[in-house]
Amino acid sequence: MSLRPDQPDDDLARSAPSETVIENPAEDSPEDVRVARLLEHSIDVPALASAVDAQDAADAADTLESLEEGEAAEVLEEMGLENAADALSHMVAPLAVGVLEDLVEQDAEYASRIVASMPADDAVDLLQLAPEEIVRTVLHHMPALDRAVVEPLLAFDAETAGGLMDPDVLKVAEHLTVREAVEVIREAEADDDTHHVFVIDAQGRLSGILGLRRLVIARSGDRVADICDRQVDAIPPDLDREAVAREFEKYDYQVLPVVDERQHLLGVVTVDDVIDSIRAEGTEDAQVMVGAGREELVFSSIADKLRGRIPWLVVNLVTSAVGAMVVLQFEGLIAEIAILAVLMPVIANQSGNAGQQSLAVTLRGIVLDQVNAKVAGRLIVRESMVGLINGAIAGALVGLLVTLLSMTSGEASWRLGAVIAASMTCSLTVGTFTGTGLPMLMRRLGADPATASTIFLTMVTDSISFLIFLGMASALAG
Repeated sequence: MSLRPDQPDDDLARSAPSETVIENPAEDSPEDVRVARLLEHSIDVPALASAVDAQDAADAADTLESLEEGEAAEVLEEMGLENAADALSHMVAPLAVGVLEDLVEQDAEYASRIVASMPADDAVDLLQLAPEEIVRTVLHHMPALDRAVVEPLLAFDAETAGGLMDPDVLKVAEHLTVREAVEVIREAEADDDTHHVFVIDAQGRLSGILGLRRLVIARSGDRVADICDRQVDAIPPDLDREAVAREFEKYDYQVLPVVDERQHLLGVVTVDDVIDSIRAEGTEDAQVMVGAGREELVFSSIADKLRGRIPWLVVNLVTSAVGAMVVLQFEGLIAEIAILAVLMPVIANQSGNAGQQSLAVTLRGIVLDQVNAKVAGRLIVRESMVGLINGAIAGALVGLLVTLLSMTSGEASWRLGAVIAASMTCSLTVGTFTGTGLPMLMRRLGADPATASTIFLTMVTDSISFLIFLGMASALAG
């Protein structure tokens, strides 16, 4: 193509193919290097803000997280609005809340504009963690149109599909022609990874789904209602996020629409939202298993950490007393045979570890919806058999070692070794039985299967292990 004499240089740039740029995301970009150099010296807010403004959103968030909350707020105020919103939405939630509080104190109106510029689902996630006073202030200063989008979403529980969904949905009316629908999509500036558009009727109800490929190959005069797929899978906003994750995993969805009881399209849940949800659920389960607060995060305040942990530490104190009372009943026997005090923790530790293994496997099965009433009995029997065999092997090894050690002292006694072997076998069987049955029982009672499971498991394995071992040893001594 020849260039007209009056053709401007920017037209030439657009007509020429752009140069391919391949970057390694694991390496620092020039912007990252510049930011690192600026942070080596005293913070020059305008210069740092300019550098952070040029970073990718995720990298900008990392930079802001390395600053004090007040400094991060000052940097955000100097950045472009869209980039500031992207960076804030990528920050670790508790730190982002702290920065938002500082922004509100410094300039509530600007803070509200930043939140309004964030994707609606990210804005809601942030506000749900913020103090009520901050939320009210942000909503008060937020533009009316943005507030109308964000405020209804705050009413949904964060643990449900409504709390996960993004209300920004690519949708077209069913009465449009293909030409008109393409124009709507073009003006909507859909993401590059968008493959489908949702079809709604005049009342805003979900009436179909249309693949972009099918839209492209259709005749321009065809009506959307005639070419869309009328069979659409959708979920209610109150569906628990674990159930949402199971549906995505089972059917390999990339996106699922969320509709109310009248089939009005409320938003969509995407697979990346589900991945974030699964990660959050996994960390929560790991925390509640050991009695930490479900909502506790690394950056939570001391008060929040104490509020979540103290109740379960008290419960643990009570449950630990059960094992202590068992040991107390055999005080005389332990004083007579001192080696029993050395061997008790070994058996209890093995039993507890076996129980933890079964507990972890069972909880994973429950999360993946693999455990139900039909398979519960078989699962308990199978795990108990594993505990029995592992206990027999471990017991034989420890029993043999104790027998050999007693021979070196000149008092060969195979009986104590046999007691240890039998105790280990029984204790590990009890441990795997309890580790499998405990989360099933918790779910049957309507509680979270992971809630403080390790605390109650430890109570059972310790007390039963002590009772079996000391009971057998008492019979031997008698």
